[in-house]
Amino acid sequence: MSGRGRKAALPPGDLDFPEPAVPDGLVVEHRNHDGHTAAYDFALLPVAEPMQRSLAVVFAGQCRRASWSAHATSRGVWREIRRFAAFLAEQPDCPRDLDGVTADLLRRWRLAKLASPGGRQQVRTVSTLLRADGRLQSGPVAELLARRVPGSRGSVQSYDTASFDHIVRTARRDFRAALLRIEGNGRLLEQWRSGGIGPDDDRWVLGETLDFLARTGDVPRAIDASGREYIPAKWLRALGGGARVQTWKRLFLSRSEAVSLSVLLLAEFGWNLSVVDRARVPRASPDPGRDGRPTYRVPVEKRRRGAGRWYETENVTDTGAGSGGRLITQALAATRFARAAVAAVDPDVDVLIVSRTAKTGAPSSDKDRRAPVGRFAFGLCHDDVRFWARRHQLSGSPFQRGRRTVVTRRGPLQHSQATHDRRYVLPDARVQEEARPVIAAGALAALDHARTAVLAAQLRKDSDPADTPTATADCHDAGASPWPDAGGGCGASFLMCLGCPNARVHAGHHPRLAHLEEALSHLRSVLPEPVWHREWAEHYGRLEDLWRRLGAGRQRTALAQVTDTDRALIDLLLNGALNP
Repeated sequence: MSGRGRKAALPPGDLDFPEPAVPDGLVVEHRNHDGHTAAYDFALLPVAEPMQRSLAVVFAGQCRRASWSAHATSRGVWREIRRFAAFLAEQPDCPRDLDGVTADLLRRWRLAKLASPGGRQQVRTVSTLLRADGRLQSGPVAELLARRVPGSRGSVQSYDTASFDHIVRTARRDFRAALLRIEGNGRLLEQWRSGGIGPDDDRWVLGETLDFLARTGDVPRAIDASGREYIPAKWLRALGGGARVQTWKRLFLSRSEAVSLSVLLLAEFGWNLSVVDRARVPRASPDPGRDGRPTYRVPVEKRRRGAGRWYETENVTDTGAGSGGRLITQALAATRFARAAVAAVDPDVDVLIVSRTAKTGAPSSDKDRRAPVGRFAFGLCHDDVRFWARRHQLSGSPFQRGRRTVVTRRGPLQHSQATHDRRYVLPDARVQEEARPVIAAGALAALDHARTAVLAAQLRKDSDPADTPTATADCHDAGASPWPDAGGGCGASFLMCLGCPNARVHAGHHPRLAHLEEALSHLRSVLPEPVWHREWAEHYGRLEDLWRRLGAGRQRTALAQVTDTDRALIDLLLNGALNP
């Protein structure tokens, strides 16, 4: 069972940061969603000081918006401002301030930039900023800034079926090995903690070591005289060696294994890298139902342009192997010891993807990411994904192309049908390639249908005395025949009556027409197939259409009512002895 709950914005206080200041040094500070600060010095721009200050003011105004909750956003805008300033500095008529920007200057800038996707992005970003300056909100300059920038044709394509299946199999194999390892050691640890393993048991020291690992994030270590760490012999023998898989990987995912789990989440739910990176821990419903299968409420965070952060709730049930709910169950099992170790230090952390790093490194310069807790890292970064791809000999990150693959296969995910069609389906080469045989088959089916002889005669309940009886139907107006003769009447065979809109078929014709279809069927069994198709297939097709409309019951009834007169008349018709 799966479904989506209501979308809800974060409480305003979550993103209600103090307004950034623009001091005399022209430094603008931007605070991200975690309260970390990034500084941008507008004095570095190669333009006059009034222009520097004006650009700093509009930039600071955008920093106040809730949608700028990450340093990645402000860094991207800062990069485009620097490029715009460099363009201005190269112009002979470079203005000293924004109010000196002319329509002619903006046209030259747009023409220089609109030829490339990166340039179009610069025009969009800078135009949005400049429109915030009150001096540029009217006149020809304002019209140019408001002019639509042509969209870029996406270069990212989905995977073909074989390539994507290979990526998923690789991730599943890697994660499954990690899950089995963690579950096996977890069972031994639970036995030790519950008293199921006594001091006389050979596994006692290993259980004691796993308990220490679960609580501290590492196995017991000592420091030798030279200051180097080592695992004492007692613990080393119990572990079977000092390799990572024999020590901390017994209970924790590595960064690479966390990527494998994330690729499976991508393949199952269509989550992109940013969603997986911030995924919260799913909560199981307190009432699993009569079947005992847990249903998880999975909060999915989406950051939308100009609208801050929003959440959608997906309800996913563990219905067994291969289900999306089973993957959530396995993800919780694989990360439970790492999440417990983090919660002992920081109970407020609520992140699904928690992995163990090989060693404690220097704090990351990326302040948009949640800081590690000891040796435990949260979510995924691009370096993790690149390492995973190299390790498994794959070409590039699977996330962007992988999400496009899932979306084009399954339909819209966290976006509208229009966006799905415009951004994902129509530009995708794989979809276009797979659509060709479908379109061709549809065209052929339409052509076959067009060529199929259908009943044109009108069906009536009773005869009309004004109509003229024929061998197969009643003629309403021979003078309006589609096949007129030289004298103005109808020149067609009586077999063509069922294809004429002037013909009328009523219940009195049913026995004769049922016998005609049966006779044509018998002819098919004795004539060469090309001959039968050339001479009789069109007429047989109209009779089939007649009985499709009237129903098999009426056809059986009509066959039971065939008279000798009907048989004689049809024999004459098929032998060519009966002409109009």
